[in-house]
Amino acid sequence: FSFRLFPLRERGMNWRARPLTCQEIQAFRKSKEVMDRFIRAYKLMLGFYGIHLVNEETGELKRAENWRERFENLNRFSHNNLRITRILKCLGEMGYEDYQVHLVKFFLTETLVEETLPNVKRSALDYFLFTVRSKEKRRELVHYAWQHFRPQSNFVWGPRDKLQKYR
Repeated sequence: FSFRLFPLRERGMNWRARPLTCQEIQAFRKSKEVMDRFIRAYKLMLGFYGIHLVNEETGELKRAENWRERFENLNRFSHNNLRITRILKCLGEMGYEDYQVHLVKFFLTETLVEETLPNVKRSALDYFLFTVRSKEKRRELVHYAWQHFRPQSNFVWGPRDKLQKYR
């Protein structure tokens, strides 16, 4: 269900779904109707995961009212992590790079700071982080993750010397 909602230029788990072309992505991005549907699909999936889109302009997120029940689902079923990775990649393809940053930071906060999603932590660090297209924003997120990771000496997602100097 998320495969049709969040198409990519790469093959996914659904072997029948063909990858998007660059021309198709450009056509989607130019269509107000397609982009409105895309945001509706994004909000639908966020709701499924217990997340609420606070601001459509910025991509700011917060926990939804039903977050406890939905986070329980996220912790129990790891296949959701593949879908989230796909959504993050698709956000980048569709020009919603700020949305990517907010969603990754949301998961880093919930896994590393709040510790509400322990079974999502590895995916957040190994996959979600590296879907962020902006090198600068990705560095900020890696630094944020490093600041909150315990024990910090076990953090392997960035060079320690650079993380310590990062401003």
